[in-house]
Amino acid sequence: MTDALRIVVVAPDLALTDPDDDHAASQAERSRALRIGLLENNFNLIATLPADVFLSDRLAQLQPDLIIVDAESEARDALEHVVMATRDARRPIVMFTNDEDTTHVKDAVAAGVCAYIVAGLAPQRIRPILDVAMARFAHEQALRAELADARTELQDRKTIDRAKGVLMQRQGLSEQDAYEKLRKTAMDKGLKLGEVARRMLEMVDLLG
Repeated sequence: MTDALRIVVVAPDLALTDPDDDHAASQAERSRALRIGLLENNFNLIATLPADVFLSDRLAQLQPDLIIVDAESEARDALEHVVMATRDARRPIVMFTNDEDTTHVKDAVAAGVCAYIVAGLAPQRIRPILDVAMARFAHEQALRAELADARTELQDRKTIDRAKGVLMQRQGLSEQDAYEKLRKTAMDKGLKLGEVARRMLEMVDLLG
């Protein structure tokens, strides 16, 4: 349920230091519209944070489900802070901006942004945008997990082959007998076959 999503918005300070700065006033109004849109769509907006060196610690404390980057001229800098803050604990990132300079969209997507929205703050658009971002993030995470599993499986296979080779050479076993010995040890100890092979090779390396 998206209603339960814990959302953090990363945005510049809304306080206007110059009342005649039309650009700052426009950006502040756009940021307010985004937050109002989130609340109107019943999302759980738990904090609004600046993009600074403390962002990583704050995100670690809050543990949001999704991060929205609300930025314009400083979009690249804000995104860099968010990417650095989430590199060890990946989370879906959505970027809202009125900056029509799309030259860094490709870099943003490569950095982990699930949705890059230009001038997309109409309240009725917010929910579908966030729903798609969450679905895309879940899909990418599943692909990453599959890739990691495939790499682990390949590494395990190589390790098992090496362990079989050692048993065949040192104990004069056939390849099938060496495999069966490793498999029996794994079953007896309640370990995965790859783990038994790794431990055996580590012992061989230790004893020489």
